[in-house]
Amino acid sequence: MDAVTRVVIADDHPVFRRGLKALLDGEDGLSVVGEAADGLEAVKVVLDLQPDVVVMDLHMPLLGGVEAAKQILEALPSLGVLVLTMHEDDELVFAAMKAGARGYLVKTTDDDEIVRAVQAIGAGEAIFSATIAQRMMGYFTAISSSKAVVFPQLTDRERDVLELMASGLDNTSIARQLFLSGKTVRNRVSSIFTKLQVADRAQAIVRAREAGLGSPS
Repeated sequence: MDAVTRVVIADDHPVFRRGLKALLDGEDGLSVVGEAADGLEAVKVVLDLQPDVVVMDLHMPLLGGVEAAKQILEALPSLGVLVLTMHEDDELVFAAMKAGARGYLVKTTDDDEIVRAVQAIGAGEAIFSATIAQRMMGYFTAISSSKAVVFPQLTDRERDVLELMASGLDNTSIARQLFLSGKTVRNRVSSIFTKLQVADRAQAIVRAREAGLGSPS
């Protein structure tokens, strides 16, 4: 017997959940084993049932989809998260990707494409709609290009840390923003001081802001 991909649907609109459940349950090899109407319930249901894929909206009561995905993937890193939402702005897409989502589609996507996305993510692949993929490629290319000429002696991650330092964030906030441990951030900061030949954080921030990094409040 072929393996069945077990799916949980997390969305606060019951009519949409019912329609999506009917669509996925109608496909061979897919089975909806649970539903959730808010982010907190999504985390509980997924951790209890341990499905292969969770199809998740981003804007839900009690706990947003990005944070719910992050908590789920911390406990079940091999699970596939497919974001299915009405929102496609760059900030949300980037946040979902950082949280570990392997797919991002908008709710106007054709039914066949949604089914294929769930099947692909259940098989361990990553999938993004063509428009999302194109916009994100442009987004990351622009970031890479803008940072490439600034402090080339730094690694990309060190440059990320320096930019957040220049924006006024402390190490704890930087660790949270970049999903790093506090120790890793401290090591990166120390490396930045050495490579920039500065004595302390204040001097590093001055150098960074002079180079155009950061958005100080």
